[in-house]
Amino acid sequence: MKGSSITVAALLVTGCTILGCSSSPSGQGDTGWTTLFDGSSLDNWNQIGSANWRLAEGAVQADQGNGYLVSKNSYGDFQIRSEFWVDSDANSGIFLRCADPQKVTAANCYEVNIYDKRPEPSYGTGAIVDVAKVVPMPKAGGQWNIYEITARGPHLVVTLNGTRTVDVLDYKLSRGPIALQYGAGVVKFRKVEIKPL
Repeated sequence: MKGSSITVAALLVTGCTILGCSSSPSGQGDTGWTTLFDGSSLDNWNQIGSANWRLAEGAVQADQGNGYLVSKNSYGDFQIRSEFWVDSDANSGIFLRCADPQKVTAANCYEVNIYDKRPEPSYGTGAIVDVAKVVPMPKAGGQWNIYEITARGPHLVVTLNGTRTVDVLDYKLSRGPIALQYGAGVVKFRKVEIKPL
């Protein structure tokens, strides 16, 4: 009996070594990740528009105006993970590969939406507007959430709180800055990290 317990323990250790055991989101290690926002500084971002972005309680938040925080650097292939909180009336999103960092729209970026009350819900929270629908639409309002987004060539994958909402190919955009949107309600981001691929 003692020998079989040792064998089982050895197999578990071997399995963790081969397959990888991690508490990071989606089993990802932390190697290669760069922090774009850690709750204390907006040094990596430019602000456009009239949103009243401000640092408070370890997050950047807005509740008036309309605008974006746009990353100072451009990215092609990458993984991004972000922690965000919105109220149920919020209209927000994470925009990827923006073609024009001074004029951010769903037409010249990939908009990974955060919009629980969007009139056309198939492009609401969890979707990429006008690229990939989500059915049924998950709800993000009133809680902290984690978006994990992978953009590798034309392959775009979106995961919200551990559930994959989008897996699509689209060839429209290949590189550009990232933007965090404020459109309505209360929006908070407390962590944004990126890993070039």
